[in-house]
Amino acid sequence: MTLPPRHRHRLFAAVVVIVAGLLGHPPVTTGQVLPSEPISVAAGRLVISAEVSASTAAKDDAYLNQSDYGQNALRRLALGVTSALSLGARVSVLADVRTESGQPFLVHAAFVRVRPWATRPIDLQAGRIPPTFGAFARRGYGLGNPLIGLPLPYQYLTSLRADALPANTDDLLSMRGRGWRLSYPIGAQTQDPGVPLMSALRWDTGLQVRVGDRPVAIVGAITTGSLSNPLVRDDNGGKQIAVRAAFQPSAGLLFGVSAARAEFVSRVVRDALPPGATPHMTQSGLGADLEYSRDHWLVRVEGILSSWRLPTVAAPLLDTPLRALGITAEGQYKVRPGFYLAGRADHIGFSSIRGTLFEGRPTPWDVPVTRLEVGGGYYVRQNVLAKLAYQHNWRDNVRDRRTRFVAAQLSYWF
Repeated sequence: MTLPPRHRHRLFAAVVVIVAGLLGHPPVTTGQVLPSEPISVAAGRLVISAEVSASTAAKDDAYLNQSDYGQNALRRLALGVTSALSLGARVSVLADVRTESGQPFLVHAAFVRVRPWATRPIDLQAGRIPPTFGAFARRGYGLGNPLIGLPLPYQYLTSLRADALPANTDDLLSMRGRGWRLSYPIGAQTQDPGVPLMSALRWDTGLQVRVGDRPVAIVGAITTGSLSNPLVRDDNGGKQIAVRAAFQPSAGLLFGVSAARAEFVSRVVRDALPPGATPHMTQSGLGADLEYSRDHWLVRVEGILSSWRLPTVAAPLLDTPLRALGITAEGQYKVRPGFYLAGRADHIGFSSIRGTLFEGRPTPWDVPVTRLEVGGGYYVRQNVLAKLAYQHNWRDNVRDRRTRFVAAQLSYWF
């Protein structure tokens, strides 16, 4: 059950008051002190850590920050608990459960890691595994994010769904910019959100292999979902193949390239297709990323090109791939110990299609969107971080709605 907005604000205020009180009035006994590092149990074989964060901002009635996790990235109360259990020198079990804004706990990650050889950099991971593709989702969206919002390629909801599809180009063009609530004639008949280019908030399920460390590491995986729609249970009988290669020639420089291909739509869509429909139903992705750090600077740049092929059902036909290119550039500068400034610029562009709408002119199949977010963070304590950010979005069909947000976030972890 989702908490009403007034309760979310009260929870945020409670977190602020409690943490501020603890910081301002340290307890006398050590047993009352909040943990400042992971808890170790059973002689270090079990390690438990947690993170809680509360974010607040004005209401986003254009749903520009809505994620596929069902939450607004700027307005959320999140709790995550991570555990790592060592079963020996070469086998460990890792799990991560999360809850957001009063919803039930969900398993974010749960996998077994095996290192067959002690002297060779080879890992095998099976279960709900870390992402193979891209950079941002691999470092997480909590403390690995210097700002509060998420990069557009990993968060912005497009006008595509895996369980419901348009019959032609007009169906798709009529839903431009409405990724937060879509309905299509083929498949599920409910109104539900679309999918991002790649999900940063849900991990896929399958088998992953990592070979190498520095300067070259290669990761490959076979999973049940796709970049846009990670799954726990297979819903279409297909698999995703993903691979990433990373090259780190020095301690401050990292290049990465990624590729993936998967079956995209679910069985409910396949069962609803009329006879004779051309069964193109895949998502393919290419990615490239760069990270460079020197002195007080950290710079990251990433691009994701995603391509969906959908069935051709009725005229005007969707007979060309639907492409989207997302680019994000992020910089962070440490002003002094415990205080940093950061900024991020994002853009997503879409390929054009032609229907009878928009006077038959070639039109991007979704509305291009651009975002700029700037802000900073201050470490109140070693494991307490306060952030403040300003975000501005540009999208053609939201001129009369709020596109600028000031957001604040407080995080505590151990």
